[in-house]
Amino acid sequence: MRCCVVIPARMASTRFPGKPLCDLDGRPMIQWVAEAAKESGISDCVVVATPDQEILDVCKSAAIDAVRTRLDHPSGTDRIAEVAESVDADVYVNVQGDEPLVRPETICACAEPLLRDAEIQMGSVYAPCPDEQIENPAVVKVVTDDQSFAMYFSRCPIPFRRNPSSEPAKKHVGIYAYRKKTLLSFAKWQPTELEKTEGLEQLRFLEHRVGIYMALGQGSEQAVDTPEQAEQVRRLLKARRLAADIRLS
Repeated sequence: MRCCVVIPARMASTRFPGKPLCDLDGRPMIQWVAEAAKESGISDCVVVATPDQEILDVCKSAAIDAVRTRLDHPSGTDRIAEVAESVDADVYVNVQGDEPLVRPETICACAEPLLRDAEIQMGSVYAPCPDEQIENPAVVKVVTDDQSFAMYFSRCPIPFRRNPSSEPAKKHVGIYAYRKKTLLSFAKWQPTELEKTEGLEQLRFLEHRVGIYMALGQGSEQAVDTPEQAEQVRRLLKARRLAADIRLS
């Protein structure tokens, strides 16, 4: 079964224009993401999907495969659906272009359920939600059924923990795997009411009765939405490099 990792990226960003190409310890952010995808070993097909020539040029110089997509896509999932029309695979994995610290093993955790079970149409990942993040609407939470399929995603603290000793809340990690038919169907559906209410496009799949299998994984230490977060990532990468140098010395 052929799997393809697709990394949607674009230069336009309200809070951080040009962020896919921001320098992080000597390499552009998009290169860190692509290298993590390759390191996962889940596929030899890793493609950046972008409407921007600047990103295409950087990918070419770094030997990263890239596909030019339309500028007017409303979401990264729609951008990946366009790639699926020209790059053939059975399963497509969506790894966000602003996650330079994404863990290769988490990419594997997302894709593997679809690769081993043909009945699963879509997958994603969760991690335990720290108590201090439960009330944060920027941190998406998910509840799952007894078969590990998502029941609902929300920016609210779900489930309500009436009993403090109950199971910890689950934090959604924004990596997705889709079968080709499911992905192409998404691009034809109009945004749904719950999706618009929560601002979460994965709810469009649930509202169309697509089961989303949730695998246990790990969130990255820091995504990049602002220049300040990019600076945090630089410090983390520098600390990693120094620690590796010490181990080798």
